[in-house]
Amino acid sequence: MGSEHRYLYDPIDNDLRRKMVFVAGPRQVGKTTLARSFPGARQAYLNWDIPADRARILKREFPPGSLWIFDEIHKYRSWRNLLKGAFDGRPASQRILVTGSARLDMYRFSGESLQGRYHLLRLHPLSVAELKLASQRDFLDLLTLGGFPEPYFRGSETEARRWSREYRNLLIREEVTSLERVQDLGNLELLVMRLPDLVGSPLSLNALREDLQVSHKTVASWMRVLERLYAVFRLPPFGSPKLRAVKKEQKHYHFDWSVIVEAPQRFENLVASHLLKWLHFEQDVKGRDVELCYFRDTDSREVDFVVTDRRKPILFVECKWGDAPLDRGLRYLSVRFPKVPAWQLSATGTKNYKTLEGIRVAPAIKFLKTLA
Repeated sequence: MGSEHRYLYDPIDNDLRRKMVFVAGPRQVGKTTLARSFPGARQAYLNWDIPADRARILKREFPPGSLWIFDEIHKYRSWRNLLKGAFDGRPASQRILVTGSARLDMYRFSGESLQGRYHLLRLHPLSVAELKLASQRDFLDLLTLGGFPEPYFRGSETEARRWSREYRNLLIREEVTSLERVQDLGNLELLVMRLPDLVGSPLSLNALREDLQVSHKTVASWMRVLERLYAVFRLPPFGSPKLRAVKKEQKHYHFDWSVIVEAPQRFENLVASHLLKWLHFEQDVKGRDVELCYFRDTDSREVDFVVTDRRKPILFVECKWGDAPLDRGLRYLSVRFPKVPAWQLSATGTKNYKTLEGIRVAPAIKFLKTLA
């Protein structure tokens, strides 16, 4: 990317003129670097995790410039009250940028509402479109190294594995303990280690409960914790009674797809992450009511991803590791929704064509570079 700004820079810049902006996303995804790229950020930046900055925040001694940046402020129990007061009492030209490694819209530690005072934008890992990747080799590097800036730009598979291992430890030992009441960290660690092996299939909380010897309620709570901290995301099933679709089982994926050992599942996770990044941009910046789902019916027909707009399908995507015959689940959905674009993507295949039904079969990079 060189010296270019991250993809959310311009939307943040525009929104700061009217409201506070909350930038949330996984730990080490680049939120602080993005925040510090704004003019005057060096003097404006306050981090709750830095004792000197924390003292200034508690004393309400904010920087004198026209921009205030609060990083990890959600770890302060009364953060919502503080931000409400700062926003309501600010000079007309004051801009307020808030960043955090958790879902800021879900941490409601005080009764004061910030509704109407902020826009929430979610920052995602690097992607094919953001990096402007054009070659198959570059795509496979992204698949191997993951999309987090530090391991990706180092360019070393060994260093990427080391980074990912340390990242998971810090997530549990620092992020979870600072924000959540979790007593059994050992079993939570086991859950985090177990989940990558289950990517691509409907996730059974009952099976996890049995593996870990804990209650269903506990496993469900831990999954919500991991979602709030942007470690994983889950997809609901798409379908209606007419399609005999499954109704309850969810699939899960990781923001750091490099933790997935098996290449086909890692590829599916990468595509899921790219689609979610695109949809979050459409939701946060353009206000669209879009959602990412998957399809599976009682006859075991499956399609990896279904994108809906106001609950109606607008895109079908199926993932294959190499060149493969047209997937029967994808064909099934395409016949029933003939106007919906459908893609069968391959990670290593070379075939690039369109079927009589209009389904596009192509190398993944040709589709992923359009998600900008």
